[in-house]
Amino acid sequence: MAEMEEITTRVERALESLRPYLEADGGDISLVEITDDFTVKVELHGACADCQMIHMTMKGGVEKAILQAAPEVVKVEAVNWANV
Repeated sequence: MAEMEEITTRVERALESLRPYLEADGGDISLVEITDDFTVKVELHGACADCQMIHMTMKGGVEKAILQAAPEVVKVEAVNWANV
C-alpha cells in the first residue's frame, strides 16, 4: 500500500510539472487511477480532450514524464480519448 502511495505521489508530481504547458494551450490533465498492474489512467480536460496532437502529447510528454518519475508504471492511458 505504501508503495502505491509513493508511486501516486510521483505520478502526481509529474503531471503537475506538465500542467503549465497544457494550461497554456487551454487544457489540463488529472490522474484518474493507478491500477494494481501499474497502468496509469489519466483524464484530459479542455482543449486537450479534443486536440489533434494529443497522441504526440501523450507519448512524448505525459507518458515520458510519468515513466521517468515512476519506472514501475507499465502503461499510460487517457480514459476519455479512445485513440491514445
